[in-house]
Amino acid sequence: MRNAAAVLYNVFKIRIGLAISITAVAGLAVTQGRVISAAEGFYLALAVLGASAAAGAFNHLVERDLDARMKRTRTRPFVTGAFRAGWPWVLGIFTLLAVSVGLAWWTINPVAALYVYLGAVVYGYVYTVLLKRRTVWNIVIGGLAGSFAVLAGAAAVDPTPGPLPLALAAILFLWTPPHFWSLAMALRDDYARAGVPMLPVVLGNDRAARVILAHTVMLVAVSMTPLALGLGWLYGVCAVVGGGWFIVTSWKLTQRPDRDTAMRNFFASLVQLVLVLAGCIIEGFGLV
Repeated sequence: MRNAAAVLYNVFKIRIGLAISITAVAGLAVTQGRVISAAEGFYLALAVLGASAAAGAFNHLVERDLDARMKRTRTRPFVTGAFRAGWPWVLGIFTLLAVSVGLAWWTINPVAALYVYLGAVVYGYVYTVLLKRRTVWNIVIGGLAGSFAVLAGAAAVDPTPGPLPLALAAILFLWTPPHFWSLAMALRDDYARAGVPMLPVVLGNDRAARVILAHTVMLVAVSMTPLALGLGWLYGVCAVVGGGWFIVTSWKLTQRPDRDTAMRNFFASLVQLVLVLAGCIIEGFGLV
């Protein structure tokens, strides 16, 4: 039973879904407007988690041929045959998405539900089906999935997003490429074997590392804009510490563009995002 739960946890990408739910909470926290109840906040997070889980399972289902060619993913259940692809899975995935969007519509409002839906569609269809196998811009456009989660959270308070939630959505959009390109560099041989045109595969590690550094600098610069839009010293400390470390590790990646340095940059990107979201949530909810 425990093993089955672990497999389902991975198939539905619950860890990623939980992270995306936190971005929605951050979008809610930094938005000025009506005060929502704890129950509404819970339903919002649950709706985002459910929609993300549906998109994650769809990704596993559609990419089983790619997963079979990659060392990191060749043991996934749709590859090994532990789960059999077919209409029951398709029906279950779309039902989960419909229920999640319906929950957001019923408990929050139609605008929040629309953003929940768009986040799932961008990752599940636009990124996975339309872009991933075709263009190096795949993860750039795919980064909109996290931005829509922020906007879903903001829409729970005010259906018309203000400057601060829009700035946070831009931060999530800019964060995704250097985060994922760092992982793609560490797993470059896997992606090359699978024929996926990730940036390090197309440009090579040296040039990709320079692009990652430039993108990281732009991300960190944009992450300072919430300071001019109402957030205070705690957010500033979080953004400076996390962003500074991310820039340093990205610069080191240009000096040594290998697997180990790429993984360190990947983890630095996670720390930077955690600190930014923590600063938004703590200050937005007035916890300091």
